[in-house]
Amino acid sequence: MSATDMHLDHDHCAALVRSKDPRFDGWFVTGVLSTGIYCRPSCPAITPKVRNMLFYPSAAAAQGAGFRACKRCLPDATPGSPQWHVRGDVVARAVRLIADGVVDREGVGGLATRLGYSTRQLERLVRTELGAGPLALARAQRAQAARLLIEGTDLSMADITHAAGFSSIRSFNATVQEVYAATPSALRASASKQVTGGRGGTGRASTTIALRLPFRAPLHVPSLFGHLVATSVAGIEAWSDGALTRALRLPGGPAVLELRPGAEGERHVHVTLLLSDVADLAAAIQRCRRLLDLDADPVAVDEHLGADPALAPLVRAHPGVRLPGSVDPDELALRVVLSQQVSTAAAGTHAARLVRALGEPLPEPLAGAVTHLFPTPEAVAGAAEEDLPGMPASRQRTLRTVAEALAEGGLELGPGADWAEARERLLRLPGVGPWTVEMVALRGLGDPDAFPATDLGVKVTAAAAGLPPGAGLLDRATRWRPWRGYATALLWAASDHPAARLPSTTATSPAPAPATTGATPTARGSDGIPSTDTKETP
Repeated sequence: MSATDMHLDHDHCAALVRSKDPRFDGWFVTGVLSTGIYCRPSCPAITPKVRNMLFYPSAAAAQGAGFRACKRCLPDATPGSPQWHVRGDVVARAVRLIADGVVDREGVGGLATRLGYSTRQLERLVRTELGAGPLALARAQRAQAARLLIEGTDLSMADITHAAGFSSIRSFNATVQEVYAATPSALRASASKQVTGGRGGTGRASTTIALRLPFRAPLHVPSLFGHLVATSVAGIEAWSDGALTRALRLPGGPAVLELRPGAEGERHVHVTLLLSDVADLAAAIQRCRRLLDLDADPVAVDEHLGADPALAPLVRAHPGVRLPGSVDPDELALRVVLSQQVSTAAAGTHAARLVRALGEPLPEPLAGAVTHLFPTPEAVAGAAEEDLPGMPASRQRTLRTVAEALAEGGLELGPGADWAEARERLLRLPGVGPWTVEMVALRGLGDPDAFPATDLGVKVTAAAAGLPPGAGLLDRATRWRPWRGYATALLWAASDHPAARLPSTTATSPAPAPATTGATPTARGSDGIPSTDTKETP
């Protein structure tokens, strides 16, 4: 039975509900006929009788069938279904775009146009798999955003109506009442305040919102946060007091997020969002989840990779590795180009120079540990030569070429990108080869099967694990599909590089990764031409 059809197997779903296995939260929801509510599989309430259970592939489908969200287990606050991050088909791309707020900003017609389908075709495809159309999925997301703002800020209900994407206060009130069986005022009265926020809006006082982002255990925190810190860029990212802070560009304006791993045993990452416009809440959450790969199913991945005898000890030592992602795929692509043929430290230096020269300074309410936004592709494409110092002319040409392709729309790397098409278009660009393409696919697109086989770290750690070199490694990696990206992350996690460890909680800014003996797993490959901590030339 495929994950897509899981909700159709009544007996299997009922067994999962009886087991209260949190691993399956987000895969499906349970509608309870006797109470009129829908729950996540792990709901701690008394398990309903099997004959009273109905199963739906999404919260939107359950809401469309007339069920209200359970107030105890909050089924709309589960990790997302991992299938939308494994798949590259049109429905998965649509779900990622809806989560990023495209329907709220551009409507269903805009979503269909982005995907190259008619509105009717897209409605049919999405409804067939999810039991609800794009508008219903967006409505369910708006309801969740509204609840977060009602319970977590002091914003007025009128501002929350705008921020959550509702067209009117009447629609906002009706949706909250229907989904949560409570008025907005009742939700606020029963909630404990987490933070106090100013009113949102570009150019006005920023709004601070504290949230907990759920994930499926286990989560290997050292390699995930270690990688993000080791490859961080001064000015846009900083690690301090056990938290990663970074600046990002959102549709409504700049924002700053702070991510802090939960305590041992917690199934949440703590995030504090400082937003110029609270209407960006849903998009900000989605970018955080992509950055940390929080919708993954680590048990399924570990079981699959652990079947290979060479990887089994690594899986046992590093359970729950994640793909270190990006909040902006365009930014990630430019940073990967800057990483060609140089060490991690040198790549960070080049990127920091680019940020200082071309990045947009953050406005006063947001600036602090981070000071700038990463330059846009348009800014990099039009940069003067003196703004791109310290790199060979060939690297400058490649950087400009990739930036121009992104700026002109010839290369699409966003949540709705077609992964195969993105790979093909990247490979056509001068100066871009297989290593760059696979690194962009892995960290920018989130493709779980991306495999940068020529990456120096992959090769060194694979050799230490007894895996064959060269073409033999590629052949062996076919056993790991569709999780070759996680095998890459596992090999990085098993290295002795600082990127495999949780950094010191006292660091205050990104620090270059220190050299280690021999090659280092986060030293960059260069499309088949590896480098060590000292830059090599072809």
